[in-house]
Amino acid sequence: MKSINTIAVLTSGGDAPGMNAAIRAVVREGIFNDLKVLGVRKGFNGLLHGDFVEMTARSVSDTLGRGGTILQTARSHEFHSPEGVKAAAEQAKYFGVDGLVVIGGDGSFRGARDLSDIGFPVIGIPGTIDNDIPCTDYTIGFDTALNTAMQAVDKIRDTASSHHRCNIVEVMGRNSGQIAINVGIASGAEAIIIPEMKLEERPDIVNVINEGIRRGKTHFIIVLAEGVGGSEELKARAEQETGIDTRINVLGYMQRGGSPTVQDRVMASLMGVHAVQTLLAGKSSRIVGLKEGKVYDIDIAEGLAIQKPMDRKIIEIAMNLSI
Repeated sequence: MKSINTIAVLTSGGDAPGMNAAIRAVVREGIFNDLKVLGVRKGFNGLLHGDFVEMTARSVSDTLGRGGTILQTARSHEFHSPEGVKAAAEQAKYFGVDGLVVIGGDGSFRGARDLSDIGFPVIGIPGTIDNDIPCTDYTIGFDTALNTAMQAVDKIRDTASSHHRCNIVEVMGRNSGQIAINVGIASGAEAIIIPEMKLEERPDIVNVINEGIRRGKTHFIIVLAEGVGGSEELKARAEQETGIDTRINVLGYMQRGGSPTVQDRVMASLMGVHAVQTLLAGKSSRIVGLKEGKVYDIDIAEGLAIQKPMDRKIIEIAMNLSI
């Protein structure tokens, strides 16, 4: 087994609340095990161009409650080529790095896999608000994003009720409806529309609004996953066929920000420690994840090949509760 003396950590892709807690855990667990720990600034782009900084216990003090990522993140088209991957690995070796921890989403893990494929030890930690990594039940940032979106919807409902309006609230998640379905249930939305719903399952908001008006309702919240799209068409149809004033609220990047919740801080800490211990055990090309309440690790290629369908039961529950 090759000895590990120096490790590096980077964040890649979209930022997520709790990434700093994961960085902190990697740094402090590394130092606890007498390792030198380097931070890579600006993701794979920084790895490719040698943007390394030595991390100490003090470097990550007072970061648990901070959103975003202290190491920053950036896109790198240059990295996504065989030559770029090779150059990045050579930079890491030049700085004496024996193993790398990558915190990010599925695109970040593909970069980690590419480095592993040429023999460089890499461990991935799932950090994305979308909760769409197939091999883990939970990704860092998801809980904070849910709470941020729920609080926003609660406030929108206050003004919707004051003005007798329908508000279509678009939440993030790309092609995943995880944020939308959970926020919709938590906020009591009158309708939830997500990509995982079959066309016949998607609520007709005109019927929803008209039926609600018949029962005496004066305001409505429709939670729409961004991957579905069509908010402008929904708005036009709602106003034309029901007569109710309808507004669109795109929550956007505010869902990525803010101080992470307890769950995100704890899960990030547990995953960060596990990532370092996995490297010390001589493993490589692994993703750290959560399954049945326990932190574990799985081969990157195997983890990315797993499917993660939406639980049909939660869709059924959302439809039942929104009547």
